[in-house]
Formats: sequence, structure tokens, C-alpha cells
Amino acid sequence: MSALFRHEVTNGVLTIWNCNAPRRNALSAEYYAGLIQGLQRASSEDDIVAVVLAGEGGFFCSGGDLNSLKQRRDMSEEARRAQIERLNDIIRALKSCPKPVIAAVEGGAAGAGLSIAMACDMIVAGDSAKFTLAYVKAGLVPDGGATYTLMQAMPRATVARMAMLGLPLDAARMYALGAISELAPDADVLSRAHGLAVQVGQGPAEAIATIKGLLNSAETATLEQQLQAERNAMARALGGDEAAEGISAFLNKRSPRFRG
Repeated sequence: MSALFRHEVTNGVLTIWNCNAPRRNALSAEYYAGLIQGLQRASSEDDIVAVVLAGEGGFFCSGGDLNSLKQRRDMSEEARRAQIERLNDIIRALKSCPKPVIAAVEGGAAGAGLSIAMACDMIVAGDSAKFTLAYVKAGLVPDGGATYTLMQAMPRATVARMAMLGLPLDAARMYALGAISELAPDADVLSRAHGLAVQVGQGPAEAIATIKGLLNSAETATLEQQLQAERNAMARALGGDEAAEGISAFLNKRSPRFRG
């Protein structure tokens, strides 16, 4: 396994670590590969119920390495697009993974690191964490779907302030706007993210995967398209084993047993 990423499985939760702490977990080709491998593993292994993304050294991810970005200036525009497409593949993989993915944001998430966090299903952030989209300070623009996911989560004026001025937004403000799921003391971020992953992992796997798909489609679907998607999903779910267990448990006033 590369020194720049690490996989750990505890209680059915796969934690994918970015292990580039000296560079505040700047993104690397090795981490990209490790993240894709981990998401593929989570998708294919029933024993993995959820995924947590974390960074070593108390910082989630500082985004792209500026030295690497400097080297890309010498590439053709087509080659630059191909490099950026690797990040797009990460975003697609996070969205399409059928298991819930939770970002444990300690310290901060900047640039493409913020794009990755926002592509997760939930974010647990430390009280002192900062979220930064400072591309403009280097004469650059956001990528990795950051403008899309942030505009889905927050008012335009707030996103414009982040993107056009490069000013950070603290975790408390992000939480107040509904862009992150939970605030936690800095020392508890990873344990709270892991606990949340275990909790959601105890639910009905097929229903949760379907819910994730519906949340994804709701971002771009019309009301009529979403009504049809929900109708079809509900009709399938009602005929499944998970619904049989859930309905039986409710009627018999007991806790459902969806796993094992």
C-alpha cells in the first residue's frame, strides 16, 4: 500500500486515510488511486457498511499541490483537461458508491479538498475547521464540482464571497447554513464520524443505497421526474425483504434486524 494513503476497516466501516500530513494532505496521484480502490471495495463487499474519509495530522485536505499545478502550465490545454478529469472521476465515484460516505473534516478542507468533502453524503467537522475556496488568489477557478455542490447547499452570495474573494468560511457558519451534518469538538471528529457511519450502517442497505440515488437525482431532476423515480423505488422496496422486516418490526413493537 502506498505511503500516501491507508485503508482501515473497523466495525464494518472503511476509513480511507490521506497520509500526506507534511503537505496538509495535499492531493496526490497515489491518494486518488487509493480513494478509487477503497470506494470500489466498499461497493463490492457486503461487510463494509459505510466509508469515512479522513486526513492524517489534524487536517482533512489542502487540495491540489501548487508545485504540481505549476508544472501543468507547460502542458497543452487538452492534457490539463485530462489531469483535471482525474478529480472529476473521484467526485463521480463518491456520488455513485452505494454505501454512505462521510467526510471527517479536521482542521480544514481547501480547494479540491473542499470539492471532495462536499461530494460526500455527510460531513462531520471540527469546531475550528475552515472551508476555503481560494483558487482566485492564484488566478485560478474552482473545479471538482465545487461551485455546483456549494450552490446546492448555500446561498449564492455566500458562495460568491468564498470563490471570488477566496475567504474562508468557518465550520459553525457552514453548519448554520446546512452545508455540513454535524459539528464536533476537534478531538472528537473522527470518532463522531465513525459513530455516524456505524449508525447509518445498521440500517437497511438496499433502501439506503436507493435513498442515496434519489438524493443524487433530485439535484437535477424536475418534480415530475423525481415523483416517478420515487414511485418506482417505493414500489420495488415494498416487495423486498427489508420492508418485510421493517414493517413486521414496527407492527410487533420491536427493533428491526436489517443486517445479519
